[in-house]
Amino acid sequence: MEELNKRIFNPIKNINSLKGFEIISEAMVYKILDLFGRNTLLSMLYQIGVGPGEAISKRLKKKYNKTEFEIIEALKILMNELQEFYSIKIRDIKQSDNILRIEIENYCFLREPIKHRDKLKYGKAFCRVNKGYFETAFKKMLGDRIKKIEINFLENDPQKDVCIEELNFYL
Repeated sequence: MEELNKRIFNPIKNINSLKGFEIISEAMVYKILDLFGRNTLLSMLYQIGVGPGEAISKRLKKKYNKTEFEIIEALKILMNELQEFYSIKIRDIKQSDNILRIEIENYCFLREPIKHRDKLKYGKAFCRVNKGYFETAFKKMLGDRIKKIEINFLENDPQKDVCIEELNFYL
C-alpha cells in the first residue's frame, strides 16, 4: 500500500478547481439539455440564479435598513457588494416614458469558464444564471418602483473581453 500511495501521490496544490468547475458546468448544461430540452434547461438555470438574488437583496435591505431603493442607488450598492464576481462599466443611459435603459459592459465570473469550454457561449444558456440573479435582486430591491426588469445580452466584445448587455427597468 505504501508503494501504491507513493506512485499515486498528488499534492493538493496541483488541484485546479476552476478547470473542474468549467468541465462540470459544460457537462451539466448539455446533460440537462439532452434529457429535458431547451425550455427546461433555461428555466432551471434561471432559477439557480433566483435564490442567490433573493438572498442578496434581503441582506442589502437589512444592511441599509431600507425596503426599497432607487434604481441607480441599487445598481451602485449591488455592484459594490459584488466586486469579487462582476466588473461593469455603464456605456449609456436612456429614459423614455416608461423605460430606463442602461447599457453596460460586463465582465462576470462566468466569462473564464465559458472562454475555456467549446460548447458554452456568451449570452447563451449558462448565462441564464446571471439573468435570474440580477432580475430577482433588482426586482426585490426596487419593489413597486418598477413593474419589471429585463437583462438582455446584446453581444460579446472579445477585444475588451466583456459582454455588452442592456438592463431595462419598466417604470
